[in-house]
Amino acid sequence: MLFQDREDAGRQLARALVKYRSRHPVILALPRGGVPVAAEVAERLEAPLDLVIVRKIGVPMQPELAMGAVVDGTQPLIVRNQDVIELAGVSEDAFDAVCKEELAEIERRRERYLGDRVRSEIKGQTAIIVDDGIATGATTLAAIRALRKREPKELVLAVPVAPLESLQRLHGEVDAIVCLDTPRDFGAIGYYYRDFLQVGDEEVIAILKRFPARKMATPAS
Repeated sequence: MLFQDREDAGRQLARALVKYRSRHPVILALPRGGVPVAAEVAERLEAPLDLVIVRKIGVPMQPELAMGAVVDGTQPLIVRNQDVIELAGVSEDAFDAVCKEELAEIERRRERYLGDRVRSEIKGQTAIIVDDGIATGATTLAAIRALRKREPKELVLAVPVAPLESLQRLHGEVDAIVCLDTPRDFGAIGYYYRDFLQVGDEEVIAILKRFPARKMATPAS
Protein backbone atom coordinates (compact mmCIF):
# COMPACT_ATOMS: atom_id res chain seq x y z
CA MET A 1 0.00 0.00 0.00
CA LEU A 2 1.32 3.46 -0.96
CA PHE A 3 0.01 6.60 0.77
CA GLN A 4 0.09 9.99 -0.95
CA ASP A 5 1.22 11.75 2.23
CA ARG A 6 0.60 11.69 5.98
CA GLU A 7 -2.79 13.38 5.61
CA ASP A 8 -3.92 10.68 3.17
CA ALA A 9 -2.69 7.99 5.56
CA GLY A 10 -4.55 9.69 8.40
CA ARG A 11 -7.82 9.80 6.49
CA GLN A 12 -7.57 6.11 5.63
CA LEU A 13 -6.65 5.25 9.21
CA ALA A 14 -9.58 7.32 10.50
CA ARG A 15 -12.00 5.27 8.40
CA ALA A 16 -10.64 2.10 10.02
CA LEU A 17 -11.09 3.65 13.48
CA VAL A 18 -14.59 5.05 13.04
CA LYS A 19 -16.11 2.47 15.43
CA TYR A 20 -14.22 4.17 18.28
CA ARG A 21 -16.01 7.48 17.72
CA SER A 22 -18.85 6.54 20.07
CA ARG A 23 -16.32 5.77 22.82
CA HIS A 24 -15.20 9.44 22.88
CA PRO A 25 -11.49 8.63 22.58
CA VAL A 26 -8.45 10.79 23.18
CA ILE A 27 -5.98 10.83 20.26
CA LEU A 28 -2.29 10.85 21.21
CA ALA A 29 0.25 11.60 18.49
CA LEU A 30 3.96 10.81 18.45
CA PRO A 31 5.67 13.96 17.13
CA ARG A 32 6.60 14.98 14.75
CA GLY A 33 5.59 12.60 11.94
CA GLY A 34 2.57 11.20 13.75
CA VAL A 35 0.91 14.59 14.25
CA PRO A 36 -0.53 15.17 10.72
CA VAL A 37 -1.78 11.56 10.70
CA ALA A 38 -3.38 11.94 14.14
CA ALA A 39 -5.00 15.25 13.17
CA GLU A 40 -7.05 13.51 10.46
CA VAL A 41 -8.10 10.84 12.97
CA ALA A 42 -9.04 13.44 15.60
CA GLU A 43 -11.12 15.36 13.06
CA ARG A 44 -13.04 12.30 11.85
CA LEU A 45 -13.63 10.96 15.38
CA GLU A 46 -14.39 14.45 16.78
CA ALA A 47 -11.80 13.75 19.46
CA PRO A 48 -9.30 15.83 21.44
CA LEU A 49 -5.64 15.68 20.39
CA ASP A 50 -2.52 15.58 22.55
CA LEU A 51 1.10 14.47 22.22
CA VAL A 52 3.22 11.68 23.63
CA ILE A 53 6.75 13.05 23.36
CA VAL A 54 9.09 10.10 23.00
CA ARG A 55 12.68 9.97 21.79
CA LYS A 56 14.75 7.06 20.59
CA ILE A 57 18.01 6.47 22.47
CA GLY A 58 20.36 5.58 19.62
CA VAL A 59 23.63 3.67 19.76
CA PRO A 60 26.41 6.35 19.83
CA MET A 61 28.17 5.23 16.63
CA GLN A 62 24.95 4.12 14.93
CA PRO A 63 22.20 6.53 16.07
CA GLU A 64 19.49 4.97 13.90
CA LEU A 65 19.79 1.74 15.91
CA ALA A 66 17.62 2.04 19.04
CA MET A 67 19.15 0.85 22.30
CA GLY A 68 16.15 2.25 24.14
CA ALA A 69 13.70 5.12 24.30
CA VAL A 70 12.60 7.78 26.76
CA VAL A 71 9.13 9.32 27.20
CA ASP A 72 8.12 12.67 28.62
CA GLY A 73 6.30 12.73 31.96
CA THR A 74 6.44 13.87 35.57
CA GLN A 75 8.98 11.09 35.94
CA PRO A 76 10.33 10.33 32.43
CA LEU A 77 10.03 6.64 31.52
CA ILE A 78 13.14 4.98 30.11
CA VAL A 79 12.84 1.69 28.21
CA ARG A 80 16.11 -0.17 27.56
CA ASN A 81 16.77 -2.56 24.68
CA GLN A 82 19.25 -4.72 26.57
CA ASP A 83 20.02 -6.98 23.61
CA VAL A 84 21.19 -4.02 21.50
CA ILE A 85 23.10 -2.46 24.42
CA GLU A 86 25.06 -5.67 24.96
CA LEU A 87 25.57 -6.40 21.25
CA ALA A 88 26.90 -2.89 20.62
CA GLY A 89 29.04 -2.95 23.77
CA VAL A 90 27.55 0.29 25.10
CA SER A 91 28.63 1.20 28.64
CA GLU A 92 26.26 2.50 31.29
CA ASP A 93 27.93 5.94 31.13
CA ALA A 94 27.52 6.07 27.34
CA PHE A 95 23.84 5.07 27.60
CA ASP A 96 23.22 7.73 30.26
CA ALA A 97 24.94 10.40 28.15
CA VAL A 98 22.71 9.77 25.11
CA CYS A 99 19.66 9.52 27.36
CA LYS A 100 20.48 12.93 28.85
CA GLU A 101 20.69 14.47 25.36
CA GLU A 102 17.29 13.04 24.43
CA LEU A 103 15.73 14.26 27.67
CA ALA A 104 16.95 17.76 26.80
CA GLU A 105 15.31 17.47 23.36
CA ILE A 106 12.07 16.28 25.00
CA GLU A 107 12.15 19.35 27.26
CA ARG A 108 12.68 21.60 24.23
CA ARG A 109 9.79 20.02 22.34
CA ARG A 110 7.44 20.14 25.33
CA GLU A 111 8.09 23.85 25.78
CA ARG A 112 7.90 24.61 22.05
CA TYR A 113 4.84 22.53 21.19
CA LEU A 114 2.79 22.61 24.37
CA GLY A 115 3.89 25.52 26.56
CA ASP A 116 1.07 26.01 29.05
CA ARG A 117 -1.49 24.09 26.95
CA VAL A 118 -3.94 21.99 28.96
CA ARG A 119 -3.12 18.28 28.64
CA SER A 120 -5.64 15.55 27.85
CA GLU A 121 -7.16 13.49 30.64
CA ILE A 122 -6.23 9.85 29.99
CA LYS A 123 -7.39 8.04 33.13
CA GLY A 124 -10.54 6.02 32.47
CA GLN A 125 -10.62 7.02 28.77
CA THR A 126 -10.14 5.20 25.49
CA ALA A 127 -6.70 6.37 24.32
CA ILE A 128 -5.57 5.91 20.71
CA ILE A 129 -1.81 6.23 20.03
CA VAL A 130 -1.09 7.35 16.44
CA ASP A 131 2.16 7.51 14.49
CA ASP A 132 3.00 7.61 10.76
CA GLY A 133 4.41 4.08 10.96
CA ILE A 134 6.46 1.70 13.06
CA ALA A 135 9.88 0.25 12.29
CA THR A 136 11.47 -1.59 15.24
CA GLY A 137 8.79 -0.47 17.70
CA ALA A 138 11.22 0.70 20.41
CA THR A 139 9.81 4.22 20.69
CA THR A 140 6.25 2.95 20.35
CA LEU A 141 6.75 0.49 23.20
CA ALA A 142 8.06 3.28 25.43
CA ALA A 143 5.04 5.45 24.60
CA ILE A 144 2.63 2.60 25.32
CA ARG A 145 4.18 1.82 28.70
CA ALA A 146 4.20 5.48 29.70
CA LEU A 147 0.52 5.81 28.82
CA ARG A 148 -0.38 2.64 30.70
CA LYS A 149 0.83 4.40 33.85
CA ARG A 150 -1.87 7.02 33.24
CA GLU A 151 -4.54 4.28 33.58
CA PRO A 152 -6.63 4.50 30.41
CA LYS A 153 -9.71 2.31 30.24
CA GLU A 154 -8.61 1.08 26.80
CA LEU A 155 -5.35 1.59 24.91
CA VAL A 156 -5.34 1.30 21.11
CA LEU A 157 -2.35 1.51 18.78
CA ALA A 158 -3.14 2.84 15.29
CA VAL A 159 -0.62 3.22 12.45
CA PRO A 160 -0.80 3.17 8.65
CA VAL A 161 2.10 0.73 8.17
CA ALA A 162 4.35 -1.53 10.25
CA PRO A 163 6.21 -4.85 9.92
CA LEU A 164 4.21 -7.76 11.28
CA GLU A 165 6.99 -8.86 13.66
CA SER A 166 7.03 -5.43 15.35
CA LEU A 167 3.26 -5.54 15.82
CA GLN A 168 3.52 -9.04 17.27
CA ARG A 169 5.97 -7.76 19.90
CA LEU A 170 3.59 -4.95 20.82
CA HIS A 171 0.41 -7.05 20.75
CA GLY A 172 0.40 -7.90 24.46
CA GLU A 173 1.03 -4.27 25.46
CA VAL A 174 -2.22 -2.80 24.10
CA ASP A 175 -5.90 -3.72 23.97
CA ALA A 176 -6.13 -3.45 20.16
CA ILE A 177 -3.96 -2.68 17.13
CA VAL A 178 -5.25 -1.10 13.92
CA CYS A 179 -2.72 -1.19 11.07
CA LEU A 180 -3.57 -0.76 7.39
CA ASP A 181 -0.55 -2.52 5.90
CA THR A 182 1.94 -5.07 7.23
CA PRO A 183 4.42 -5.66 4.36
CA ARG A 184 6.65 -8.73 4.47
CA ASP A 185 9.85 -6.96 3.35
CA PHE A 186 9.46 -3.72 5.29
CA GLY A 187 12.53 -1.58 4.59
CA ALA A 188 11.65 1.85 6.01
CA ILE A 189 8.46 3.80 6.75
CA GLY A 190 9.21 6.37 4.05
CA TYR A 191 8.98 3.70 1.34
CA TYR A 192 5.19 3.64 1.80
CA TYR A 193 4.63 7.38 1.20
CA ARG A 194 4.94 9.34 -2.05
CA ASP A 195 5.52 12.48 0.04
CA PHE A 196 7.45 11.82 3.25
CA LEU A 197 8.97 15.23 3.84
CA GLN A 198 10.02 15.92 7.42
CA VAL A 199 7.35 17.53 9.59
CA GLY A 200 8.60 20.79 11.10
CA ASP A 201 7.97 22.30 14.51
CA GLU A 202 5.73 25.02 13.03
CA GLU A 203 3.44 22.43 11.42
CA VAL A 204 3.07 20.61 14.75
CA ILE A 205 2.24 23.86 16.55
CA ALA A 206 -0.29 24.89 13.87
CA ILE A 207 -2.08 21.53 14.05
CA LEU A 208 -2.29 21.63 17.85
CA LYS A 209 -3.92 25.07 17.65
CA ARG A 210 -6.75 23.51 15.61
CA PHE A 211 -7.55 20.81 18.15
CA PRO A 212 -8.24 21.15 21.89
CA ALA A 213 -6.58 18.72 24.28
CA ARG A 214 -9.91 18.16 26.00
CA LYS A 215 -13.40 17.78 24.62
CA MET A 216 -15.53 20.82 25.32
CA ALA A 217 -18.55 20.09 27.48
CA THR A 218 -21.87 20.30 25.62
CA PRO A 219 -24.04 23.10 27.08
CA ALA A 220 -27.25 21.97 28.71
CA SER A 221 -30.32 22.79 26.63
